[in-house]
Amino acid sequence: MLNNFGHNETSEYELLQISEILKWKNTEPSVVSQAFGKVFAPLAWTIRKIVPDKAVQGLLDGANEVGRMLTDKKDIMRKAKVTSIEDLQYLDLKISDKLAENVHNWAIGVAIAEGGTTGAFGLPGAAVDIPTIITLALRTIHKIGVCYGYECNSEADKKFVLGILSASGANSMEEKNIAITMLKSLETTVAKQTWKSMSQKAMTHPLSQEAALIALRNLSKQLGINLTKRKALQAIPVIGAVVGGSTNGWYIKDVSWAARRAFQERWLRDNGKIIDME
Repeated sequence: MLNNFGHNETSEYELLQISEILKWKNTEPSVVSQAFGKVFAPLAWTIRKIVPDKAVQGLLDGANEVGRMLTDKKDIMRKAKVTSIEDLQYLDLKISDKLAENVHNWAIGVAIAEGGTTGAFGLPGAAVDIPTIITLALRTIHKIGVCYGYECNSEADKKFVLGILSASGANSMEEKNIAITMLKSLETTVAKQTWKSMSQKAMTHPLSQEAALIALRNLSKQLGINLTKRKALQAIPVIGAVVGGSTNGWYIKDVSWAARRAFQERWLRDNGKIIDME
């Protein structure tokens, strides 16, 4: 339900999007996602034993930075007819949604093509595809953020991006709820504290909100595992191209919707349309 609308008048379109945000938050991960989570649980256990947690975190941090650097902004500014990305924070939600939809559709097309190409090579192709698709996913999140006026350059903002990736890759409602809770915490503190100060406070107050944000690091570790589980069938060369393309398209679709809903909510709150949602 919705608590406390902001002081600014909320349009009918914005009310509809608030309803869609709540619907997305309360929708369980697909049956396929949950099935993959159970079927490939042994694989996840093996990966955790073989691949160090620091290596997974390093991959995510590196891919996040590359995705941010690859996020071009000139086309968004041109299409929106603004002189700066920040202008989109206060322009019109409908305009930002249209821009985000274009990014969404483009990313799915690229993901399908890339997955189909690497999938044709079976397991060796998957080794190339996984870091590539993670980078594309993070670039897509950054690009969608730009559509709403947000350039995620600060450390806390980069964690917000990883939080969106966590929510989109959840294999259960529990995982999704944890990620959404962290997104909300990051959103309300991103402008108030640096990541360093949050870390210091978490050490002395382990049950504080800041401690929950630090836990995002642990949650992000499972992203590589989740994606690997989803793409395990790509190791079969005969069907790898089909599986690789379709899995990539499905994954980027989930990522894009998570990004759109997360940045929509942030835009609405920053514009005083809502104070809190639950």
